[in-house]
Amino acid sequence: MRSSLIAGNWKMNGNLQSAIDLVEGIKAGDAGKAELAICPPAVYLMKVGGMLADSNIALGAQNVGDREAGAFTGEISAHMLLECGCRYAIVGHSERRTLYAESDQLVAARFAMALQAGIKPILCVGETLRERESGVTEEVVARQVDAALDVSGIDGFARAVIAYEPVWAIGTGQVATPEQAQAVHAFIRSRLAQLDSGVAQRVQILYGGSMNPANAAELLSQADIDGGLIGGAALKAHDFLAIAQAV
Repeated sequence: MRSSLIAGNWKMNGNLQSAIDLVEGIKAGDAGKAELAICPPAVYLMKVGGMLADSNIALGAQNVGDREAGAFTGEISAHMLLECGCRYAIVGHSERRTLYAESDQLVAARFAMALQAGIKPILCVGETLRERESGVTEEVVARQVDAALDVSGIDGFARAVIAYEPVWAIGTGQVATPEQAQAVHAFIRSRLAQLDSGVAQRVQILYGGSMNPANAAELLSQADIDGGLIGGAALKAHDFLAIAQAV
């Protein structure tokens, strides 16, 4: 039986005091049976990590460098994140792919570096509205998953998480129906099962498209949805915990 993971992606929001308040609020609340992870901006990783040291809440980064070390200004290596206490690192978020032109190959390299350091990558995959309307959702998602498979193999996914995030449902208020989300989650699992059915059954696949307290229970009731990668709702402790309790 797969456990459920609710991971909060704070993106580029908040300040030091709001980060402290948010962590305190989450720690004081009830997450039910869900595993929790929070991914603050990189400058707050050490502070938030210290606050989480006495809890079961995992720390995650919003990105990870694709190289071990060197003259790569602005990048943060996986080993640096590990020293901050990170257990997870988001890779390939749609905002990185679309706003910063990260290719499937670059995302796959970031995925591999996280694995090498012992950090679980959360590989984000998903289609734009145009791609969905063109009927190529599965083709797009398969290409994104396959890029990581080509570099890290199916064994890499035994130590990873996948997040399906329909790009058209991120920050727009639109949400894929539970049936739409389940169909893509099932497709991803079947794609992995072609290589290793055991890994496919164990890997957590999160939904990452505007999950909130109102729709979480229905989405999380689907057979292949194992949690959520939460954006806006992760910035309020009450809402984040309400999603966790929906598990």
